[in-house]
Amino acid sequence: MHRPFEVLLISVLFTTGILLQGCSDSREEEEPITQNEANTDEREGATETISTERTNTPADAKVSILSPEDGASVTSPVTVEFGLEGMEVAKAGTGEENTGHHHLLVDLDQLPPMDAPLPSTDQIIHFGGGQTSIELELESGAHSLQLLLGDSTHVPHKPPLMSEKITITVE
Repeated sequence: MHRPFEVLLISVLFTTGILLQGCSDSREEEEPITQNEANTDEREGATETISTERTNTPADAKVSILSPEDGASVTSPVTVEFGLEGMEVAKAGTGEENTGHHHLLVDLDQLPPMDAPLPSTDQIIHFGGGQTSIELELESGAHSLQLLLGDSTHVPHKPPLMSEKITITVE
């Protein structure tokens, strides 16, 4: 028998499509998704109303932005590639141990709460399908980028697993 919280969580995940998203088992190099693709089902799975227990971060885990480099001058769309060491990338909803999925923080001045699912906004882009890159449309000017890993329910790990914040300039 499911506890009410589990039923609610499964219902939210199922309704938003997280449990229905396809995921390739292939570890071959993938094509970056576009910003519009990241703005669909993966992002809709986050909610601010569900609070859940946080997943522990392995001691050797590290998340990073592989490209572009900090301080780079780029043109839009910007290909942003994500790196993860000491854990595996998995789609949202899987709940496998030592896994998570990326959230890209764009021009975010203040971090979201770390004890609840990350909200879905234009500045917090969810990659619940397990994606590791994006083609990001950005206006000209300076922009900050930072990765934050979330568990199967979009809640940051404990302690939060974040990349260094980088700054790029779009020409």
